[in-house]
Amino acid sequence: MYGGRPGRPPLGGEIRALVLRLARENPRWGYQRIAGELRGLGIDVSATTVRTILRRSGLGPAGQRAGLSWRAFLRTQAKSMLAVDFFTVETILLQRLYVLFFIEIDSRRVHLAGCTAKPTGAWVTQQARQFAWTLAERSSPLRFLIRDRDSKFTRDFDTVFRSEGIEIIRTPVRRRRRTRSPSASSVPSAPSVSTGC
Repeated sequence: MYGGRPGRPPLGGEIRALVLRLARENPRWGYQRIAGELRGLGIDVSATTVRTILRRSGLGPAGQRAGLSWRAFLRTQAKSMLAVDFFTVETILLQRLYVLFFIEIDSRRVHLAGCTAKPTGAWVTQQARQFAWTLAERSSPLRFLIRDRDSKFTRDFDTVFRSEGIEIIRTPVRRRRRTRSPSASSVPSAPSVSTGC
């Protein structure tokens, strides 16, 4: 009995603050680990109590506290991000042209870098160099460049942007998804990669 009432005594604010601090500073720690660390400090708190404190504060289990999602990362870093890719244009003579473009994630401003019928790694790198010269005119520096895993984006291409202090983020590889048609036969769908643009 506690003060004439059954049950455990309530936790003090200092212990609650310590539980929250441990959870925020160590997002991969689960309820058991946090309770164990507190026990090591001489504070006896059960894993269930740790879970209750974290849930009431809006913090989920370890897997959900591990870091930013891709969407949240894009939202918070949009002003300092740039993406690069190709699109194709079919001419009246049925020739396919590849257009290299850069897009500022925040403003969605598109920069056309070049157009060719046969893009190579060397050509893409040269277009990157020419585009990098324009980066000095920006008022706020870029920190990230998002690109896919196309073989035309070579190591030299990455070096051009790394020399400007820009980190390269390659889009994750996605597995093909199988879709079911009404006839219940499986047909693989084309892979898609979203840059959040």
